[in-house]
Amino acid sequence: MRTFIAVVLGLVVGVGAAVGFGAALVALTPTPDVRVTPAPSAAVASPSPAPSPTPLGSSAPAPTPAVSGSAATPTPAVSGSVSPFRLLGKAAPTLTAPQVGGGSIDLAALLGKPVWVVFTGTYCPPCRDEYPIMNGFAARYADAGLVVVAIHVREGEQTVAPFVSSLNAVFPVGLDEDGSRARAWDAAALPVHYFVDAQGIVRDAALGGIGPDVMARGLRAILPGVTVTP
Repeated sequence: MRTFIAVVLGLVVGVGAAVGFGAALVALTPTPDVRVTPAPSAAVASPSPAPSPTPLGSSAPAPTPAVSGSAATPTPAVSGSVSPFRLLGKAAPTLTAPQVGGGSIDLAALLGKPVWVVFTGTYCPPCRDEYPIMNGFAARYADAGLVVVAIHVREGEQTVAPFVSSLNAVFPVGLDEDGSRARAWDAAALPVHYFVDAQGIVRDAALGGIGPDVMARGLRAILPGVTVTP
């Protein structure tokens, strides 16, 4: 009997010791530190400010559309140059002058023919250089009706006649001894060339000395249908 009681007491003590050891073990085990990260709040995008409308009448420029593939073609600039020749496109002024060698020159009598009028002078080096070229054009296009008229400004026949003879000029040469004819034609500097068509209208003009290219350009303006080469 005593032995049975001793066994039971031993079991009770053993169970109690086991329970106490388990409790102590739980108490000594550290609890992990767990952090809960809050869910990120959804970011709210700030609306972009709407562009302010351009008031009516505002000078603000409109946006330029992009051009893909090629550069925009610039608008050509409008020339503001003005011709120095006020007679261009107008009826030629009257012109009468005594002719070297006798007789007279009258532009009105040449109406119906294309006329190349040149104000010139033997004292003007470019004028002298132009004479042989003018002579060549006068001979070449005589059959087309062209008449070349040279007017020597502020010179007398005693000076002009030998000069013209030495060059074998094939066109009439007139004298403007007092310069009044040159003034009427705005020939303030020499030489000055005017190209007058068969209707008596000034179609081209040039301030010399000029070469055959410019001379040919003027002749084309008054010789329609004729191939004029320098």
